[in-house]
Amino acid sequence: MTANLVDTEAATTVRDWLSDFETAAAAGDADATANLFAEDSYWRDLIAFTWNIFTAEGRSGIHEMLTATLDRVRPHGLRIAGDLGEATESEGVTESWIAFETSVGRCVGHLRIRDGKAWTLLTTMHELIGHEEPANHRRAKGAEHGADPNRKSWLEQRQAEAEDLGHGTQPDTVIVGGGQGGIALAARLRQLGVPTIVVERNPRAGDSWRNRYKSLCLHDPVWYDHLPYIDFPKNWPVFAPKDKIGDWLEMYTKVMEINYWGSTECRGARYDEAARE
Repeated sequence: MTANLVDTEAATTVRDWLSDFETAAAAGDADATANLFAEDSYWRDLIAFTWNIFTAEGRSGIHEMLTATLDRVRPHGLRIAGDLGEATESEGVTESWIAFETSVGRCVGHLRIRDGKAWTLLTTMHELIGHEEPANHRRAKGAEHGADPNRKSWLEQRQAEAEDLGHGTQPDTVIVGGGQGGIALAARLRQLGVPTIVVERNPRAGDSWRNRYKSLCLHDPVWYDHLPYIDFPKNWPVFAPKDKIGDWLEMYTKVMEINYWGSTECRGARYDEAARE
């Protein structure tokens, strides 16, 4: 019974704060919105408000960020993200995962409240409205039924794309460096339908790990290191050896259908003012 009462009180505290935030933000009132934060507070934003990775420190820093973003972002639909966990309270700090929308995207975040004011807030962009990834009920069917003598198999389509991109058709995005960061970014862009090529000076995906010192293993536990869409297997070592990681990255690159140019070096880039590219 006590736990249920605490959960209810915590949820009420969070919902009240979110309601006040949404009301102030909808009015474009940076003063009222910033006053919901403690003088000693921190807001970490990942794309959602600033289109950047940014930390606002203190009420004055948060006020400055809100002044620059509120009219454009228009946050709304703020709520407890129950699928990520319920609101809790411990030692005077109430916290909860939250969800909300902006003018362009769907977002998730984490809120901690102390003495009625926000102490820390994390806001992260989850997906762009109108550019949702083809996952779950939106995924491609794969199978094509009916008689079509000119139909190309998946392999034929994939080979044609790889042969044309960068030669006949130019990519929208070129990622310089095919380590785990470049590979993960390319996987996300592919799911969004953005033509992308990764260029890497090493011959094979994963070589940036294979070519390092013999005893190298991941320094972080495996559950912190999943790539988008494909988690490491449940029996994967906690601290994976470098060559095992190299093979995983090579497999991932192929399975995620990433256009990966090994043995390729970027010698320079320039911006064309007229073409805006």
